Amino acid sequence: MLIDIGVNLADKRFAADRDAVVERARAAGVEAMVLTGTRLETSRAVAGLAAERPGVLSSTAGVHPHDAKTVDGATADALRALAARPEVVAIGECGLDFDRDFSPRPQQRAAFAMQLGLAAELSMPVFLHARAAHEAMCEMLGAQPLPAGGVVHCFTGGPAEAEAYLALGLHIGVTGWICDDRRADELRAAVKVIPLDRLMLETDAPYLTPRDLRPKPKRGRNEPAFLPHVAAAVARWMGREVDEVAAATTATARRFFGL
Repeated sequence: MLIDIGVNLADKRFAADRDAVVERARAAGVEAMVLTGTRLETSRAVAGLAAERPGVLSSTAGVHPHDAKTVDGATADALRALAARPEVVAIGECGLDFDRDFSPRPQQRAAFAMQLGLAAELSMPVFLHARAAHEAMCEMLGAQPLPAGGVVHCFTGGPAEAEAYLALGLHIGVTGWICDDRRADELRAAVKVIPLDRLMLETDAPYLTPRDLRPKPKRGRNEPAFLPHVAAAVARWMGREVDEVAAATTATARRFFGL
């Protein structure tokens, strides 16, 4: 059995068949899914979806760095209220994205600092986003103790970046990026240095469809039902049995999110 720690189930690409997506995942051996909140609206939406399937669905609540420019004086209180809901198990997706800079970097830093402080206040884990901002992420994470820890979602870096995050006490989430022969060399090397009790699996569905998945899904949409394919690839590059990786990452996700 597996746990998918990153599913964007509120995405419009799932609008026509959300229930069927969850059922296909369950049939494939994905026993639980954590739904990602990326701004206040989606955080409320995924909390509502999770409330309909307790024990199967949970959610996060946060503001993605792309939307940091939307943060105002009321945002922290709104996130605090969401975090009080039983289905909400982490703060985020939050972090820094210096690749696209959809929000100015000072606003990204301020929004991230607010959410790190909120997670510390509430003793909740943090669901982290980092893109082209590794050094700044490490600086900010090193300055803010996180009693319940954090997971670097959709990690795509190499061994040095992985070890830096591990040294900060963080967990690491791996997606179907590892299946891409064009760009996964660094990640494939990194998984060899990640302890099983610090590793979790995710699809980031409907994004990041494993490139080697056959048959290719209709319209290229990723689903949590494809998580076993990701688990098999991670196990292969770790040099471990897939059952060992599945059992360990599931136990780690349950412990980390308090599922």
